Amino acid sequence: MRKSYQELTTSQKTVAKFVIDQPKTIALNSAQKIGELTETSETTVIRFCYALGYSGYSALQTEIRESLLNSGEGAGPLKNYRDTTGELISENNLIQRVMEQDVDFIKQTLSSINNELFTKAVDLILQARKIIVVGFRTSYALANWTSFTLNLIRGDTSLYRGPIDNADSIIMEMDEHWLVIAFSFPRYAAETISFVQAAKTKGVKVLGISDDELSPIGIEANALLKVITPQPSALNGMATIFSLLKALTTGVAAADWPNVQDRVRTYDGQSGFEFHIPTTDS
Repeated sequence: MRKSYQELTTSQKTVAKFVIDQPKTIALNSAQKIGELTETSETTVIRFCYALGYSGYSALQTEIRESLLNSGEGAGPLKNYRDTTGELISENNLIQRVMEQDVDFIKQTLSSINNELFTKAVDLILQARKIIVVGFRTSYALANWTSFTLNLIRGDTSLYRGPIDNADSIIMEMDEHWLVIAFSFPRYAAETISFVQAAKTKGVKVLGISDDELSPIGIEANALLKVITPQPSALNGMATIFSLLKALTTGVAAADWPNVQDRVRTYDGQSGFEFHIPTTDS
């Protein structure tokens, strides 16, 4: 759907967004009903299915039903989340409520990312000759941490710092062996999107980390890790995003652990810093 999104009509894009946001509704209702819910039409819904390469609405519906059954998704909204910070402030045990919310959203994000997608993201990082990490505004901290950590455990990773760096010079050096890791959350920074689009003209692969498959980065990415958080994601969702990043960098480290240990020891100068990979015994 992400790959075909730009070629869809405006009405079909509305249906695509609905499919992403409410797969359970698709699984339980007819094309006619989906047309009513999206304020389009049954014909638009069916043509949308054709545009994605399905034989019809029933084929899309069957795939979504199977996906929901296999992943356990569609179980309903989070029960423990309260909508406003004001409600949280009134809590007697604020720290417990906030951290319980973080745990809930981490679990939701975990259930939305299958092992195949996670492995693809790790492989993109391992196979890249050079990595550029980009993220602005509230995503800058995420990009900075990811750049530092990946450069420590595998090397050849740089942070794109916007006006401080020469974007044209960086893009000129790029080829199909490079990888861009792009963080993009509402409000989506235009500079991140334009940098990714320019990089893709050089054949660069893109690993996106965002809140929506149909976000500007989601559409451009070769692989997308979707983070489920309260809005705004990059403020209220930092715990969830960093949990995902810790899993991602640990996956990279685990693939080449002896060399990673050597790199960390060299960097640290034997001062006691350790990078741990969780085990079943820990």
